[in-house]
This record gives sequence, structure tokens and C-alpha cells, in this order.
Amino acid sequence: MKWQGRSRRKPTGGRYKRSSGKKKYEIGRPSTTTHIGEERRKVLRVRGGNKKIKLFRTLFANVTDRESGKTQKVKIETVLENRANQHYVRRNIITKGAVIKTEIGEALVTARPGQHGVINAVLLKNR
Repeated sequence: MKWQGRSRRKPTGGRYKRSSGKKKYEIGRPSTTTHIGEERRKVLRVRGGNKKIKLFRTLFANVTDRESGKTQKVKIETVLENRANQHYVRRNIITKGAVIKTEIGEALVTARPGQHGVINAVLLKNR
């Protein structure tokens, strides 16, 4: 289980006293790896009653051309570069900041597919 609470130790090395243990709102979730494939997503209820959509697999991305201002839904062919982890390229894992190859050219992913449930990207011209 991932835990996102405060450390039990002070910067000096002393310990914080806590009346009870870990809280439910401090629990984290494992990260979602979005692959290329037939679409699969899951809707989660998160703190405050909000919704988070996890995208597990997808074939398409919404790619925007900055010059014309047009956005179109295009098919993703492969992942060319991913700064989050160099091994994600081999496994075709898409995260924010990844460069993907699409039908109309290379695009930079600007959305967080594991949290937004969609892949939005911007077309790269000088590549």
C-alpha cells in the first residue's frame, strides 16, 4: 500500500506522537500505466466526491495543431519518447510529456491519462 502521509520522524530525528494510526485519506493508489490497445477505463470516486477516470488502454488521442487551432481524433501508432521512464518506450506506456507517433505526425501528450481518462496532445512540427 502506498502511503502519502507525513513522516513519523522530525527533521532532527525525534518522533512525532500520534494518537491513532494511518488515516484513510493518506492512502495512495498504485500508478496507472496507459498502453496502446482497445479502450479500457475505470471511474473512481475520490476525496470530496469528485471523480477520477483511469485510462488503462486506448487507440486514439485528441491532437491539436497550434497553427490552425484545429483538434482532431487520430489513431496512435507507437510511443517514440517518454521522459518519465526510458523503459516506457519499449512497453508503449503513455504518460504526460510522452512523444507519440500518430497518423498525422508526432505529438506531445499534455493530459494525464491515468487521472483524466483521455489523451490530449499537441502536434510537433520541428521533429
